[in-house]
Formats: sequence, structure tokens, C-alpha cells
Amino acid sequence: MSNIGVWENAEPGVKRCILNAAGSLMMMEVRFAAGAEGYEHSHPHEQMSYCLRGRFMFRIDGKETEISAGQTIAIPSNAKHGVTALEEDSALLDTFTPIRQDLVKF
Repeated sequence: MSNIGVWENAEPGVKRCILNAAGSLMMMEVRFAAGAEGYEHSHPHEQMSYCLRGRFMFRIDGKETEISAGQTIAIPSNAKHGVTALEEDSALLDTFTPIRQDLVKF
């Protein structure tokens, strides 16, 4: 059973929904409660995150960068990264290439 279009819990205060996965691209919306974290991790996929609403503090290979609604950030392949929501009801639109086979179920 596919999980595309299904909201799933990720970390505490974080839920995600894979919107589409086709070819070599995948798009996912991620919603956060204030103070919720996307734990630090790395993966071979390139990632771009667009802030739909709210504010976030990203940590990428030890460097902190804050983004807010309408801004984007690029995360290189294999970079150690994590994120913290700085406001209630913050949301990201994440795009990955290639598809995150570890997250999507077809």
C-alpha cells in the first residue's frame, strides 16, 4: 500500500506527507509544532527546502541558517543536517533527488 498522500508522524511534533514521487524527484510537505525538531541525519540525496510558513533554524554540517516563509535552503548530498521550528504551525516543502526510497512506499 502506497503512503503517497498520507500524513505520517516523523519525530515528536513533526508530521510529513509525501506529495509525489516520480522519475528521480520526490516532494514532501513537513509540518512542525513550535520547538519541534527534525533530528540531525544525513542521506545521499540532494535536498531543497522551501519554507511555506513560520521560521526555522537549519543546522547543516555545523553551520546554522535561519529561514522564514518564502525562503529556500539547499542541503548537499551526505551533509549532516537537522532543523528546529521557531514558531507554531511552521511548514516546509522538501524536494529530494533521487527519490528517498527509505521513506516512500509504492
